[in-house]
Amino acid sequence: MSERFLRLACTAAVVAAQAVLAPVPALAAPGPERPVAELLTDLQQAYRQTEQATETYNATEERLNRQRTVVTRLDDELARARRSLHGSRSEAGRLARQQYQNTTGFSPYLRLLLARDPQHALDEGHVIGRLARARAETVGRLADDEKKQIDLARQARKALDARLALAESQKKARDEVRARLSEVERMLAALTPDQLTALSALEQDRTADAQRKLTLSGALSATTPPPSREGDRAVRYAVEQLGKPYQWGAAGPVSYDCSGLTSQAWDHAGTPIPRTSQEQWATLPHVPLNELRPGDLVVYFPEATHIALYLGDGKVVQAPRPGAKVKVSPIAANPILGAVRPDPKARPLAHYTPPTVPKTATEGPDEGLGTPQPTVPAPTQGRGAVSDMRLRRVGAINPRSPAL
Repeated sequence: MSERFLRLACTAAVVAAQAVLAPVPALAAPGPERPVAELLTDLQQAYRQTEQATETYNATEERLNRQRTVVTRLDDELARARRSLHGSRSEAGRLARQQYQNTTGFSPYLRLLLARDPQHALDEGHVIGRLARARAETVGRLADDEKKQIDLARQARKALDARLALAESQKKARDEVRARLSEVERMLAALTPDQLTALSALEQDRTADAQRKLTLSGALSATTPPPSREGDRAVRYAVEQLGKPYQWGAAGPVSYDCSGLTSQAWDHAGTPIPRTSQEQWATLPHVPLNELRPGDLVVYFPEATHIALYLGDGKVVQAPRPGAKVKVSPIAANPILGAVRPDPKARPLAHYTPPTVPKTATEGPDEGLGTPQPTVPAPTQGRGAVSDMRLRRVGAINPRSPAL
């Protein structure tokens, strides 16, 4: 294990030396004189801040996607309104020319008095009346089309302004994630292999102790009820993702962050849920821990910044942190806020066979104290090329994230 952590420390040291991002408020220097417990607390806090920034980025990305849809819809409506307005103007122009060409200078009443055939004149007047009403309708439609075009143009400009503002917010959120990850890199680079080994052991001890206390408290049921049909599908999808890397802002199929995994699992189960952990906690029905069934979502930290999918028997499937992979963890691996159920009205299965979970699924850290992932080719153009390369070395950048 020490050799693996030595490789991490060496890589992180090179990365930190090349750091070019603006620093975030520095944490206490992890010198050898500091207790390992303090180092772990600082590192866990840094990861927590990183994940909170990631969820902010994800939420902004979701709003930006919705705003893009609004802008596209308004653009389509505006294009149709302009075509309709063009048609109305053409029709109004045709009627104006026709009226000018057919002008005789005699009113319909005078033509009726002078006509040899009054009935014919009356019929002609009826036709003239219908034409007049058609002209009035054309003029009215022209006015309506002009008003609609003006209103839609105003809405489109407003929607575009909102989209640009969201794009700027997304960029700031992205930069915040990168800065937080840079801080984690600096912390890891300053640790010795022995410190990293001690941190991993202490984390495992803390998780085991938290799991034991949760079990003894009775807050978690000793038996696991069967899931619903949709919950079973969500669980099996999540299990199929075991071993895939964590990447912030990612929602599969190659990599995931925590809420990307849970949202995709339930989307594949046929029950779409919100993208972020905070939205999932805020909008989905809550369920007591002693009633958890496979497929339910366990939410962590007071700010609801981390989430995992309940597997059963006190275990969850989660995408832990940068540097780690999708894995099976004890439910108490992080401080629990509560749990939610995406399908509260669905009936449980009469017979349930849990999916087979590989023995290696529990390996690896729950807090992301893992080996850096292989380098991913970075952009070759733009000011962010060096920074992206540096962050990709720890699996921090999602290559599919939109460029800003």
